[in-house]
Amino acid sequence: MKSFILTLSCPDRPGIVAAITQILAQQALNIVESQQYGAPETGQFFMRIGFEGDTTCEHVQDLLADTASEFDMNLQVGDATARPRVLILLSKFDHCLIDLIYRQQVGSLKMQIAGIASNHETGRHWAQDAGLAYHTLGGRDAKQDNEAKLDALIADEKIDLVILARYMQVLTPDFVARHSGRIINIHHSFLPSFKGAEPYSQAHKRGVKIIGATAHFVTADLDEGPIITQGVEPVRHDMDVASFIDVGRDTERRALARAVRLLTERRVFLNGNKTVVFE
Repeated sequence: MKSFILTLSCPDRPGIVAAITQILAQQALNIVESQQYGAPETGQFFMRIGFEGDTTCEHVQDLLADTASEFDMNLQVGDATARPRVLILLSKFDHCLIDLIYRQQVGSLKMQIAGIASNHETGRHWAQDAGLAYHTLGGRDAKQDNEAKLDALIADEKIDLVILARYMQVLTPDFVARHSGRIINIHHSFLPSFKGAEPYSQAHKRGVKIIGATAHFVTADLDEGPIITQGVEPVRHDMDVASFIDVGRDTERRALARAVRLLTERRVFLNGNKTVVFE
């Protein structure tokens, strides 16, 4: 018995669920999980179905082709056991990288790390210990060359998801547009508060009582992309910026890992400047 995941989005109207589930039932395919949501602000409908059966992704996609056309659906059927290929980017701080490598190794994140790229050497020994390719990028003045190298890596390695795991270089709008919906970032604040550089210092100056981390899709506007997950931790008046950073690192790695899990399990849908997330 094979396991599959069906995802779809389309304009909301009556009959969507019935149309899909009737076809699956006619093929003796067993639905084991189903979640759906109609977004009133955009008029879009989103659905994720887990099902089992003796079939193939291509066969089910063909069976649903007419229905997808009728309802103007963006519909995908995938192997539930498939492991998306990811490329991790980082700069100096390696705590998120270490966590992602560990979670892949123990099987809590169902993904393949196809490579790591960085403008620093901080993560090289972690990559070598894990048997992963490590690609060196230049600094801020090498942006064009860096992005050409990343474009090639994404194409050659068939990358499904690019993870900015504390990569501190701003990507160009053209690069982001070429890989729209496939790049996520972990920002070390509870967005929309404290965007941009040194958010822990910004938070400390403001006298906040919680600090946070936000995993979001990358768009051309810095730290403005649709939010996937967030986490917070309390802080005290007697803590300095270094203490904020110590607390924040754990929040960052947990928020990012949760976002990666949701994405690799195909539980995240873009809905304008927001996301729909089926936990």
